Amino acid sequence: MTESHRGGFHHIDLNVRDLAASRAVYGPVLEYLGYRCVKDEPLGCEWDMAPDGRGASLGLRACDSSLASYTHERYAPGLHHLAWRAESREDVDRLHDLLVERGIKILDPPAHYPEYWGDYYAVFFEDPDGMKLELVHAPGWI
Repeated sequence: MTESHRGGFHHIDLNVRDLAASRAVYGPVLEYLGYRCVKDEPLGCEWDMAPDGRGASLGLRACDSSLASYTHERYAPGLHHLAWRAESREDVDRLHDLLVERGIKILDPPAHYPEYWGDYYAVFFEDPDGMKLELVHAPGWI
C-alpha cells in the first residue's frame, strides 16, 4: 500500500510582480531547504521538494501586468505568511547568513519566540512583493 500523505500540501503557487527578483529570493531559500528547480520559464518557475513527486511544490508565476501595481497586504484577506520547518536552530542561523549574504530583506533576525510555542526559534524575512516568509524550528509543535 502506498503512503498518500493525505492532508499535506501538494503545491503552492504565488503570483509575483517581478519574476526575476522573486526568483532571486525563493531560489536560494528553497534550494537551501532541499527543493530543486524543476521548471524555469519566462512566465514561471517551480521547485519540488522530492524527486519522486511525493513532496511539496512551490511555484512562482508572473502576475497579470494590469495588476502589477498591487502589493501584498499581510492583513488583508489572503495569505498572511509562509513558513518552512527547520531541522535545528543552527539551520535557522545558517539560512539567516544566506539571506544576509544575498541582500534579502530581514524582518526579524533569528530569535527565540516563546510566545508562539515553548522552544520556537525563527527568522522572518520578506520577498520583493512584501510577502512575509519564515524558517522555524519548533520541536514538539505540529
